[in-house]
Amino acid sequence: MAKTRQPGWWYPYIFVGAFGVVLAVNGTLAYFATTTFTGISTQNAYEKGRLYNQNLALAKAQAEMGWTVDTKIQPLPSADRPQADIRISYRDRDGKAVDKLTVRAAMVRPTVTGYDHEVDLPALGNGIYGGTIPLPLAGVWDMDVVAVGDGGMAYQHAQRFVIP
Repeated sequence: MAKTRQPGWWYPYIFVGAFGVVLAVNGTLAYFATTTFTGISTQNAYEKGRLYNQNLALAKAQAEMGWTVDTKIQPLPSADRPQADIRISYRDRDGKAVDKLTVRAAMVRPTVTGYDHEVDLPALGNGIYGGTIPLPLAGVWDMDVVAVGDGGMAYQHAQRFVIP
């Protein structure tokens, strides 16, 4: 005579299976949490935070200079690699061209690491600096520009642009 199983014989298996699913999901989430993007977008955040008041003072001094900066960026078609024609005009408080600056731009790719680089923007005359800049990839770029003149005066500004 065959034995019949008692009602509810499978309840312990449901309990064990549910815990197995919970452990598998938690393990998967822990794996992805430790192997993907860390969330850190600023290197040396503590040091930058410590220098916050100094940066505010520098920004105030820059605003008191009264310079007007006009940035024009034009994407250029190229068969080899993307290019941008960059023209930055510096004018003082009276509207006169600011010459004899050393202008350097950091080209930063905000979405992909490994393509950031710096370029010098030569003087083109009449307070305008720039040129044709080759870029390794099309897409979104951040340009952080520092212009340093005689006596250590400096002007910083940033511009985001897209190269199709």
